[in-house]
Amino acid sequence: MRKYQIRLIRENRIVEAGEGTSLLQVQIDAGLQPDAPCGGRGTCGKCDVQIRASAQEEWRSVRACQTGVQSDLEVLTPLPAQRAQILTDSGCASGEKLSPQVACVELCVPVNRPGESVAEWELFKAALREATGREDWEPILSLAAKLAGLKKRSKSAAPLYAVIDDGRVLDVCDAPRQVYMAAFDIGTTSIAGYLLRADSTEPIAARGMLNPQRQFGADVISRADYALEHGAEALAQCVHEAIDGMLGQLCADAGVDRRSVYALSVVGNTCIHHLFLGLAPESLTVTPYNPIISEALLLRAADFGLHVHPEATLRVLPVIAGFVGADTVGCLVAEGWERVEELTLMIDIGTNGEIVLGKRDRMIACSTAAGPAFEGAKISCGMRGMPGAIDRVRLEDGQLRWHVIGDCAPVGICGSGLIDLIAALRRTGEIDESGKLACGAEYRLEGTDVVLTQRDVREVQLAKAAICAGIELLAGQLGVTLEQIEQVHLAGAFGNYMNPDNACAIGLIPMELREKICSIGNAAGEGAKRVLLEKDAWQRASQLARQAEFLELASLSSFQDTFVDALEFPELEDER
Repeated sequence: MRKYQIRLIRENRIVEAGEGTSLLQVQIDAGLQPDAPCGGRGTCGKCDVQIRASAQEEWRSVRACQTGVQSDLEVLTPLPAQRAQILTDSGCASGEKLSPQVACVELCVPVNRPGESVAEWELFKAALREATGREDWEPILSLAAKLAGLKKRSKSAAPLYAVIDDGRVLDVCDAPRQVYMAAFDIGTTSIAGYLLRADSTEPIAARGMLNPQRQFGADVISRADYALEHGAEALAQCVHEAIDGMLGQLCADAGVDRRSVYALSVVGNTCIHHLFLGLAPESLTVTPYNPIISEALLLRAADFGLHVHPEATLRVLPVIAGFVGADTVGCLVAEGWERVEELTLMIDIGTNGEIVLGKRDRMIACSTAAGPAFEGAKISCGMRGMPGAIDRVRLEDGQLRWHVIGDCAPVGICGSGLIDLIAALRRTGEIDESGKLACGAEYRLEGTDVVLTQRDVREVQLAKAAICAGIELLAGQLGVTLEQIEQVHLAGAFGNYMNPDNACAIGLIPMELREKICSIGNAAGEGAKRVLLEKDAWQRASQLARQAEFLELASLSSFQDTFVDALEFPELEDER
């Protein structure tokens, strides 16, 4: 294959690319993490770059995913996205006592008396049994060798210390060791990370970042398709590197040595879960959309390129079904659903909407293909919640007013602002009940370049109808009415920033539930923390995953009619 030189102007780099390679793939191979919400299908128009073959030519704009390399080129990529507004806070309060998975215990290790010949590891295990009451301790060769050296240096009466986790000895030392842990919520769009100390319920550092897998598509189906065509390695590696980099930043923020991190946990939706594990999620792309593996996993962090203590454990929470993942299980753990007495509806609205309805004795979960509209993808001026994004819109004296993140000129609109805008235009009559724009093809916010097109409205209708239909069908399956639901908990970043009144006004959430809505923040991330901070939370995660019934909405004869009915916007009071 003929090779060409691609000069990346903004990055001041020259890379080689084979003939016919798309400019999107060139950027991915160069590690630039370009924005490609549609996964390279050429439909979103958000991967445009400027190119020219020589300095004598004019720059021209092309769609990177649809433009193959045919000659040497100069490429001007877009300015890097500014830091997004990523939710790390949780509204869930722990009701459990602190009982971390990892602990540093003091041991009085006996020595061989004259004439005895007991292996050092057997003596060490005897001390472990004495200190913990647990019998089964698997030997680790590297630590067994270290143990002999420590005993030789210490006085016979001096205690030793062991860092332990679920029947495994992670470290042996001659002085008490401060133990740290890290939890990660890997979302489709963003990653939230927390650094924890084993003796405190509050994280000592927290960070958020965009998920670099977005360069392979804004939604999980695009990423699954890429993994099936090219293999899962690139998607797995980029998220492993992102988490490892975030770990370094968290440790630097707290002044902690990375090697003092002994345990980690991860949650994510089923596709993200599989890609993190390096599994090509083929089974999620064909009916009946079953996961490859669903059980909770206890792994070695080092096997995933995470630079922490060499023996550190990695807990991956279980999944419920093909599109109801470990993030939902994390929410259930954080909420303590095994104790919930009130009929509760929990909604995590993202590119994939996950909904659970029930209480401690019975719960049903479903997944709705809400699509990435609320994340800014497939919306003409859509963007993530970052500087320049309109995040709130309101009607004031009959006029539209809006707030822009960063208090700067607006360049686009994010999901919360999009809901507000459509609700406001419904109230002014610019959008009718069917979703038709009165002004024609688009509505422009006065004095800006931000527009809402007819197609944008249709995208929102599809997304909100999927969520609303899921809620109604879950209620029907459980044999309850919407009025009987006692509380509605919105999980995740979108639920945290969304205006509940406007969500109900456009029919995203049924109006009957308006007074019962509250945000619970990043509950999935809270669940990831809980399985590290509370020993029984790890077992509860598996129990809750098994207990949750899964409802495949598309299998219901009433699904299509319910979905179509939910496409229309609710009547406003002055329309009745």
